[in-house]
Amino acid sequence: MTDIRLTQYARGGGCSCKIPPGELEAVLAAFPALEHIPSAPGRKANDFLGARNEATEHGEGAVLIGLEHGDDAAVIRIDGDRALVSTVDFFAPVVDDPYDFGRIAAANALSDVYAVGGEPLVALNLLGWPRDLLPMELAHEVLRGGLDVARQAGCAVGGGHSIDDAEPKYGMAVTGLADPARLLRLDAGRPGLPLSLSKPLGVGVLNSRHKATGEVFPEAIASMTALNRQAARAATSAGAQCATDVTGFGLLGHLFKLARASRVTAVVDAAAVPYLAPARRAVRDGYVSGGTRRNLAWVSPHLEAGGITEEDLLLLADAQTSGGLLVAGEIPGAPVIGELVPAGERALVIR
Repeated sequence: MTDIRLTQYARGGGCSCKIPPGELEAVLAAFPALEHIPSAPGRKANDFLGARNEATEHGEGAVLIGLEHGDDAAVIRIDGDRALVSTVDFFAPVVDDPYDFGRIAAANALSDVYAVGGEPLVALNLLGWPRDLLPMELAHEVLRGGLDVARQAGCAVGGGHSIDDAEPKYGMAVTGLADPARLLRLDAGRPGLPLSLSKPLGVGVLNSRHKATGEVFPEAIASMTALNRQAARAATSAGAQCATDVTGFGLLGHLFKLARASRVTAVVDAAAVPYLAPARRAVRDGYVSGGTRRNLAWVSPHLEAGGITEEDLLLLADAQTSGGLLVAGEIPGAPVIGELVPAGERALVIR
C-alpha cells in the first residue's frame, strides 16, 4: 500500500477541484436569500429551537449569514447569546498519504466554522471510495486522519455517510456554535481596516508539483493540517467583524468577494504577502493548476495591478487548500498584507 499514490486516482485535488467561481455564482443567482427558517405546515419556523414566536430579523431562527455573499458557513440565531453554524466541505486527494489527506480535509472543513467566528461541536464524515481500485485499509487511514484533527479541535465525530465512488473523496459536514454579536462575515469590512493573513500562500502550486512528481513538501502539509482556531479566536477577541478563509478561489478571489460584499476596495501590498519557500520555484517550473488560472481570469476585470509580474499574480490567485484566515483587522502573529479603502474604480488593487 505504500506504493499507492492517491492523487493519481483523481482528476484534480483539494480545493482546486471547486467549480469555477463565475460558473458557481451563475448557478446560485436564481436562488433567493433566506431570512428565516422556513415553516413546515402546522409548525412554527423555529419550534425545534424552543422559540415561542415566528422568526424575525433579530429573533430566534433568523438567518444571520446565508447565501447572499457566499460566506464560509451558514449561521442561524438560536437565541440572544447563541447561533448555530453549519457547513460542509469535501474534495479529492491533494496528497498521496491517506492519513495526511484525512487530516487536511478535516482541517479544511473545520476552517469554515472558524472563518465565521464559531467553534465546531460535531462533524459527520463524507467518504467516497473506489472500493474495487483502492484497499479499504487506505480508507481507514483517511478517516483516522480526520478523526485525529477533529479531536485536536475538540470536535466530536458522530459517524457520517459513505458511497462507492469512481474517485476517492473525503470531507466533513460540521456543526458549531457562535456568539451572534461576534460573528466574522464578508460584508462587514470598512475603509481604514488593515488586512491580515494567518498562513502563507503557495500550497496550491506545491500540491500540483506533488501530484505530477511525487515530491513531498512537509511545509505544505504542516500548513494545510494546522487549524485556524487560534487565528479566529484572536480575531474575535480583537473585535474584528470581517473575515474569510483563503481556499480554492485563491487570495485574490476570496478578497474580491470580501471587497464586493463590503462595498470597498482592497489594496494588497504584494511585497508583504508571505509564501512557502518552494512556491516560487514551482510556479517558474510550470506547476500551476487550471483552478488558479480560472481564479485569475475571474478577478482580472476587477483588478488594478500595474507593474505586478505574472508570477506574482499567479501566486496571489493560487488555489489554496486549508489556507489561512484573511481578517479585516490586526491579529497577533499574522502579517498585515494590505488595507481596505473607500470603493474606487476597481475592487482590487495590487501595489
